Amino acid sequence: MYTELTASFLGSEFVTLLPRVETMIAVFYFGLFAMSFDFISGYTGYLSFGHAIFYGTGAYFVVLAANGKVPGVPYDTPFLLLLVLGGLLAVLVAIAIGAVSFRLSGVYFAMITLGFSQVVYVFMRDWSYVGSSPRDGPAVVGPEGASPPTFEIGVPFVDSLGLAIGQLAGDSLELAGLALTSTEVSYYLIGLVVAVCYLSLQRIIHSPFGRVLIAIRENEERARAIGYDTFRYKLAAFAISGFYAAVAGGLFAGFRRSVSPDNSLFFLVTGDALLASIIGGFGTLAGPLYGRLFDETVREFLSKEGSGGGLLPYLREHLSQGAIDTVIYNGLTVGEAIETFLNGHAALYLGLLFVVFVLFVPNGLLGTIRDRLGGPVAKQVAERLKR
Repeated sequence: MYTELTASFLGSEFVTLLPRVETMIAVFYFGLFAMSFDFISGYTGYLSFGHAIFYGTGAYFVVLAANGKVPGVPYDTPFLLLLVLGGLLAVLVAIAIGAVSFRLSGVYFAMITLGFSQVVYVFMRDWSYVGSSPRDGPAVVGPEGASPPTFEIGVPFVDSLGLAIGQLAGDSLELAGLALTSTEVSYYLIGLVVAVCYLSLQRIIHSPFGRVLIAIRENEERARAIGYDTFRYKLAAFAISGFYAAVAGGLFAGFRRSVSPDNSLFFLVTGDALLASIIGGFGTLAGPLYGRLFDETVREFLSKEGSGGGLLPYLREHLSQGAIDTVIYNGLTVGEAIETFLNGHAALYLGLLFVVFVLFVPNGLLGTIRDRLGGPVAKQVAERLKR
């Protein structure tokens, strides 16, 4: 569902090219996960193929805590505190995994993290305590005899300074004469959390600690030779990355109010983060967010049902019946060609675009723009405005 404000200003033709509000929410929380992946893989050079572990840790922690299944954590604990606690749990998991994995490097590190990911995936899929099955996972239902809690973003323990997010329960808001639906409220609040996380990650990267990570990526042996304990720096970076990945998973679970092994712990979840990082640009931090936006936009534009106002409904609406029935070649009509080559083949074209990016845009969208401008976009724009 597009906002009426966007539709009125841009018109239906331009709206066709824009993702839905629900899609943008997914771009935000998964973009944060992709940024956390880029923090460890793009800034140290170690590809963590098991990064979905931390995403799933945050998601499962939020849902299980809301159902009263986490000992010592009340089911009505404020959502922001659940995000922090889930992130801290992911830090412990990251330290345990990293202590073993960072004994290796290169493809061996990638494979051992992938192995850990599959172990956790199978364990959570078959663990009856969490209420999951091979296909489905737990949903937010609350403890027995209690109503399900709402997830609010605001000031913890101050109900008047918080707004609920989620697909099933949320607060509408009227601000300056503009009415926002519960989905739009979720969009702004989740976007706010992601923005805060992004800024904090930027601060870490531009600190002396972040400079050491870049030195490890460029030449780990030299960094070790001048006195840095590279193992500890990598382990710390892995833990930080795990924290933000868990926050992203918690936002995902808070909005969806459910989680399953397939959408949070499966190794292809990490694969999507890798895809977003390559399209957006490795080692740019913000690049994976744009990469995920590009990914979701193409998927929605070429979706099978065109539910987001994509290409298919646009063609069906604007092409005349005569044009649709026009034969192109050997009895193949325009309408049949549209259904054959466009309908439901978004993944095919994304795969082709991925190949194009790897071959011709190796630095990704943001990385290429930075190369053209001669530095970070914000810095270069500010300097040009001063002139």
